[in-house]
Amino acid sequence: MSEYTGVAVSAGRVIGKVRSMAPPVAEPAADERIAEDADVAAETARIKTAAAAVQETLTRRADRAEGNAKAVLEATAQMAADPTLVTTAEGMISSMRVTPERAVWAAGDQVAAMLESLGGYMAERAADVKDVRARIVAELRGEQAPGIPDVAEPFVLLAIDLAPADTATLDPAKVTALVTSDGGPQSHTAILARQLGLPAIVAAKGIDAIADGAEVFVDGARGTITDEVGDRECELAAAWAELQKNPLTYEGGGVSLTDGTRMTLLANVGGAKDAQKAAAANADGVGLFRTEFLFLDREDEPTVEEQTASYAEVFQHFPGKKVVVRTIDAGADKPLPFLTDDDEPNPALGVRAYRTSWEKRSVLTNQLDAIAAAAKASDATAWVMAPMISTLEDVEDFIGMCRERDIDPAGIMVETPSAAVTADRLMDACDFASIGTNDLTQYTMAADRMLGSLAHLNNPWQPAVLALVGSTCTGARTAGGDPEAFGETAKKPVGVCGEAAGDPALAVVLVGLGVNSLSMTPRSMPAVAKVLSTVSIDEAKRLAQLAVTARTADAARDAVRAELPILEQLGL
Repeated sequence: MSEYTGVAVSAGRVIGKVRSMAPPVAEPAADERIAEDADVAAETARIKTAAAAVQETLTRRADRAEGNAKAVLEATAQMAADPTLVTTAEGMISSMRVTPERAVWAAGDQVAAMLESLGGYMAERAADVKDVRARIVAELRGEQAPGIPDVAEPFVLLAIDLAPADTATLDPAKVTALVTSDGGPQSHTAILARQLGLPAIVAAKGIDAIADGAEVFVDGARGTITDEVGDRECELAAAWAELQKNPLTYEGGGVSLTDGTRMTLLANVGGAKDAQKAAAANADGVGLFRTEFLFLDREDEPTVEEQTASYAEVFQHFPGKKVVVRTIDAGADKPLPFLTDDDEPNPALGVRAYRTSWEKRSVLTNQLDAIAAAAKASDATAWVMAPMISTLEDVEDFIGMCRERDIDPAGIMVETPSAAVTADRLMDACDFASIGTNDLTQYTMAADRMLGSLAHLNNPWQPAVLALVGSTCTGARTAGGDPEAFGETAKKPVGVCGEAAGDPALAVVLVGLGVNSLSMTPRSMPAVAKVLSTVSIDEAKRLAQLAVTARTADAARDAVRAELPILEQLGL
């Protein structure tokens, strides 16, 4: 028996045959030349043949795809048919006598650089060129093309990691589970898996030793993959399959614990399309509106009018409900040319999020003007909060800007240990707090959340992180004047909007620590609601103490899950 352990990022249990994603195509050596007596015309013809084969394959896959995946495949197929890459490569064989593989690779670099220099839409096509050149080189070599395997039967996908272009072509009807050797719990791959509801594990070292076609059992809740498939594994997989046939639903209006304590379930959104889906899923509002998506991929700041219209599109989906708006969270992994400094040695610890207002205040004040204008024209209740708050001076400065614009309520994000341990003072100066567990975890554990090698540290079950969540909630109740207040009765509410809120077992712990609302991807709400409905607030408090006092993150998770039999019954 072989068992591999990684970081659990999306629950679910499946049995299936493994299919491995081909590794990235290796660059041909710069001095790779054809033989002296080689037929140049024949070598040149090989490129056209390979390019045509790539185009045919991509077109065939596009015909079977839908939505964004179809558009991505069609665009890549068109690039394979474009004569520019082939013609440039053919010229290199004639003039430099390089191999077809080397010619295609070098030609791809040239064409991509030319497109990037043009900017705008043309620059965006540079990535398509590099994708096509890799596929042509693989075809010339007789290797598997890069990307997700194109096979008929469903399979468990093993990969080093997935690029954004790969995720666009991932078909959840074919891929039953996803396991990567790299990546972290906040990686693009992890986020996609949660959105699709795919059982998923990241940072599972050694999985390249699993033979293609081997039957395995994937446990996305425990973060394990094993080639030993017995009766117990079959039972767990069957429970998960039954849940997919008869999925849980959430009807909205909050979830009631067994003692009557009520918890609000909110959605994380990035724009109007997400908001529409969240409203359709009966979310009780929005707990995190990521406004920076309006700013990304822009050279200049969007106007107040543009922002107002964008925010209003989100608000319209939640009349009479709250929408918690996070002001721009630029910097670190989300740099903006008009706001952040690309030369910072450690951007995750640099001038990011709220801190950018220290030198470029107008970007934040313009955004607050737009939020205020959109809120006044809407029936939704706009709650506004600033990310990356560390001190009381930060809080007072931001809340002052909000009060000047009649923005009420106004709050903060708790993402730094300093904010968590001084929450009693910070919460005296604001109306609410929302804990971003992704950043709070990386700063508590001093582990860059973008590094797959540190994924085991970036685990929200870490007892130190849970202790800081508890400290935040205790501080909020102290500031609110009611140390016993939980759920909807809290005067100074604390929500959680990080990925941790979507884990049903961890949601119980968060509630037990004093959290008043949970915000997550809409797909996670039914399971969280179901599990919360089986416990009382006292049971949640007891399980929270089990987790906080555990020796390790794994021990915390295992201890809590062992006390929640509903998870096994549902296959979660």
